[in-house]
Amino acid sequence: MIRISVDAMGGDFGPEITIAGAAIAQKRFPEIRFIFYGVASAVEPVLKRYPELGSCSTFIATETYTRMDEKPSQALRNGRGKSSMWKAIEAVKNGEADACVSAGNTGALMAMSYFCLRMMEEADRPGIAGVWPTLRGESLVLDIGATIGASSDQLVDLAVMGAGMFRALYNVKRPTVGLLNIGVEEVKGLDEIKQAGMMLREIGLDGLEYKGFVEGNDIGKGTVDVVVTEGFSGNIALKAAEGTARQMAQILREAMSSSWLTKLGYLLSISAFRKLKQKMDPGRVNGGVLLGLNGVVIKSHGGTDADGFASALRVGYEMVNNKLLEKIAADLRHFHDKKPELLNHGDHAGHGAEHI
Repeated sequence: MIRISVDAMGGDFGPEITIAGAAIAQKRFPEIRFIFYGVASAVEPVLKRYPELGSCSTFIATETYTRMDEKPSQALRNGRGKSSMWKAIEAVKNGEADACVSAGNTGALMAMSYFCLRMMEEADRPGIAGVWPTLRGESLVLDIGATIGASSDQLVDLAVMGAGMFRALYNVKRPTVGLLNIGVEEVKGLDEIKQAGMMLREIGLDGLEYKGFVEGNDIGKGTVDVVVTEGFSGNIALKAAEGTARQMAQILREAMSSSWLTKLGYLLSISAFRKLKQKMDPGRVNGGVLLGLNGVVIKSHGGTDADGFASALRVGYEMVNNKLLEKIAADLRHFHDKKPELLNHGDHAGHGAEHI
């Protein structure tokens, strides 16, 4: 049995989607037990429409919920100890749930998770890892927006955590890892990236295979299993890819409606175009994982549908079932135990940048 706490109020559509998604996930994974948190007047009428959830779920009413437009500081001030988001996270802290899933405000979820669960002893800061569709299948990209900037140590931590998540999701013993950079040459990029690459090469972690630097176009190719970057560039890469996917879809729609011949061609090829749209959108695989915390927290897309939320619940299930936290903690300890040896080979704490 795996227990998942759900912020039923989270997302653009609240209980209508979160509870419907849970009903889908329950059919796929009968061993999941849900704890729903939310405002009674909003949640209870929806729950009544899904009687199959009655035997595998509990509902706990909360005073309030976190709005999608609240700033993290406001969300903490207004919801600490009483909002549906905070209560869902707190259930993990108290051992009442094995994972928390929310489609709510990303900044608020990160802030509340940080203050409620705190960081793992071995981790310096959190990161959000997202699944990215590629020509080879799927890769992980992190950080995609938890924090801005990163030292060389923090980039290595992200690499270790991302590799642990990839192993948990895909049962790959030694995922390949690359550092996102402005070129694959060793002399290019910021000092922090070059130093992180040096450490990853020298440390020889059992849980990952470091492949060197990768460029932006390598993400879609699937050159490596795990792409590591700091949150500023990672979030820009994610939003740029999502925007490009939508742009291409719009261009195709306009082109296919330009004449009766193209309209006929579109009708004959509509299933192929649907598959193309799904494959190109990095947001199609729902469920970003907040890594580095003393607990499993999954961020679902706010505008997702029921199937998408069920996908986020699946990610939470897989993370718990495959002991994500234990694997990440062991790998981080190994890195930090060997770090003094690496420092003897040179100063890895430098900062600054080098011109291209």
